[in-house]
Amino acid sequence: MITSKTIANGILRSIGFLVLIAISLYFLYQIQAVLIYLIVSLILTLIGKPIMSFLQTRLKFPNVVASVTTLVFFFLLFVGFISLFIPLILSQSESLSLLNTAKIEQNIDQLLHQIVVFLDNHNIDSARFLSETDISSKIDFNFVPELLNTILNTIGSFGVGLASVFFITFFFMKDKVHFIENLKKLIPDTHEEPILNSLDKINHLLSRYFIGLLLQLGIVFILYLIVLSIFGISNAFIIAFLCAVLNIIPYIGPLIASIIAAILTMISHLGNDFQTETLPTTIYILIGFWIVQLIDNNLSQPIIFSKSVSSHPLEIFLVILIAGFISGILGMVIAVPLYTILKVIGKEFFPNNVVIQLITKNI
Repeated sequence: MITSKTIANGILRSIGFLVLIAISLYFLYQIQAVLIYLIVSLILTLIGKPIMSFLQTRLKFPNVVASVTTLVFFFLLFVGFISLFIPLILSQSESLSLLNTAKIEQNIDQLLHQIVVFLDNHNIDSARFLSETDISSKIDFNFVPELLNTILNTIGSFGVGLASVFFITFFFMKDKVHFIENLKKLIPDTHEEPILNSLDKINHLLSRYFIGLLLQLGIVFILYLIVLSIFGISNAFIIAFLCAVLNIIPYIGPLIASIIAAILTMISHLGNDFQTETLPTTIYILIGFWIVQLIDNNLSQPIIFSKSVSSHPLEIFLVILIAGFISGILGMVIAVPLYTILKVIGKEFFPNNVVIQLITKNI
């Protein structure tokens, strides 16, 4: 028989459970930086798995030496990127007017004036496309040095984060077997085998996924660089790299990359004739970027991703699309890794389900 005391105890337990969840979420929010370090370290560990395997099996390196060597490789790769970018940024800072807000405003006004003249010469009412008032007057260009100051102030914290990531990654690599042994002690015997099998398959598939992602970004970067170099765009290396990184965001990232490339192309051609030089070059750059995206979307991306996570290209497209509707850009970025994890778990714990069998037949 249900009594008032039983109901009261149930309510109290429910309240206690909700409070515990709220405290846990608040705690996770407070340590979000640590969680980011852990996620980045886990990704580096997955990417470094083939390197570790090569060093241990082919070169017979001890576990600790292989872990240190892999971290040194990552560090040298990072330093290499920095050593490439810093000289380029420093050498181009004057021409890009990074600290000269008056020059930035002048360039924006000049670009807008050229666009207005082009529209008027083709009997197009420029007022329909641009405001009759001075757009640049509405923008506070002092945000540029403030942004740079913010970036400089975060260098110290970035250094701490980088050191933390490498420290955590080292122990993830070195003590992987130890972590698994401790995990076995926490898992009930009845669930030990499927859980460990799931972790092993997830580790394998995600390693292939992140390596495939790097390969795909590398291909896109090279193609972008070729397009920009053909038309003599300054800072082609930096622009190509930034646009390639934006491809991490499926479908939306390439669109943003094209817009950025178009804007930077027009700015780099300030002073030239808009109709005969600036506009045609910008159009050619956009066409080149769209061709790169056609190659990436129809060749490199489907082949690399379908092979790395053992999923059909249409399956990946639908997963990313659904994740985008549910969680926006973040959902699109994590859609494929999360879907892969769920597939592996489903196959281990629900092997007789018809739907699970259908989507996991290649795993």
